Amino acid sequence: MSEITTPTASDINIVDRILDLALQGDDISTTDALLLLTQTHVDIIDRIRFTADRLRQIQVGDTVTYVINRNINFTNICEQHCSFCAFRRDEGTEGAFWLSTEQILAKAADAVALSATEICMQGGLHPGAKINGRSLTYYVELVTAIKTTFPQLHLHAFSPQEVEFIARQDGVSYADTIVALQKAGVGSMPGTAAEVLDDTVRRVICPEKIDSATWIEIVTTAHRLGMPTTSTMLAGHIETPSQQIAHLEQLKQIQQHAIKYNYPTRITEFIILPFVGESAPTPLRSRVGRDQPILADNLLLTAIARIFLGNYIPNHQPSWVKLGLEGAKTALTWGCNDLGGTLMEEHITTMAGAKGGTCLSVEDLQGAIRAIDRQDRQRSTLYELI
Repeated sequence: MSEITTPTASDINIVDRILDLALQGDDISTTDALLLLTQTHVDIIDRIRFTADRLRQIQVGDTVTYVINRNINFTNICEQHCSFCAFRRDEGTEGAFWLSTEQILAKAADAVALSATEICMQGGLHPGAKINGRSLTYYVELVTAIKTTFPQLHLHAFSPQEVEFIARQDGVSYADTIVALQKAGVGSMPGTAAEVLDDTVRRVICPEKIDSATWIEIVTTAHRLGMPTTSTMLAGHIETPSQQIAHLEQLKQIQQHAIKYNYPTRITEFIILPFVGESAPTPLRSRVGRDQPILADNLLLTAIARIFLGNYIPNHQPSWVKLGLEGAKTALTWGCNDLGGTLMEEHITTMAGAKGGTCLSVEDLQGAIRAIDRQDRQRSTLYELI
């Protein structure tokens, strides 16, 4: 919580120097970003918010975008046991599910009927999801079925963790896995499973997941092969402010690498995913000590992300599922320029106890944007205006 105190002239001068640097279009250092992130004075935090909002305006303008999409979590059967996850189940246990291709196509048809342009598809790491003993064959045939039936849909599918899982199951390279999915019709890769790109944190919250280097390798490989990705951070659990800034630095370096080597694609957006602990496994929930995100903490981190990353990743999106629509709308004045998608359904966050809901109409999104006197525009997955 912010203190009700008056900052000293020295405090203001230091912060203003950093913010002026950012407003001039220069990069700020990780040391400067950490200093901003650890401010507690209300007056200084307001200066940070103003700067982030001004940079958003300079970098992407006043239009707030959204995408009409449907989220499909095709299975919650998973080999891993992440300490924040209330979604996963073991095969054969109560609540476990694995959608058939026909069920997935029916959901896609419903999405098309509602003018969706995107299907976002992710799921648990199900060892039994194979055809003729091959994991990649299952995923390729699933994608092919969707794209054959609905060629107009953009498939935003399969995180770096899922790519690693498929490649490991079949003994093939990450590059070969990505190319096969791309040829089948996957258009972009969700940058989830990043959590916090710090292996000391990952060993606690997701010890069975890929390490930071592997996540970075897969995302970088995707960019080299022409598959765009998004990027995320799971924030507000056991990580420290310095680990949050280090995560942002890793994302910046990924983008700088793609620019340096002239890769055909890059990270298209950054999303902070606040930790929701209400139904999370007890050990981590007890350690964190709360069930829902702290909005003020999320907003300050949102502003710092814009200031630190905006020169490289211009599109920033809040999570209305985790923050609620009102919280997400507020984030649009702290550096965000996109309100995400309609989703139509969502299980992973909702099963963790999030209160934001699972579906918003286009009118809901437009109303939230217009309520802060900004123009709304529908976009594609890759941020082309529609």
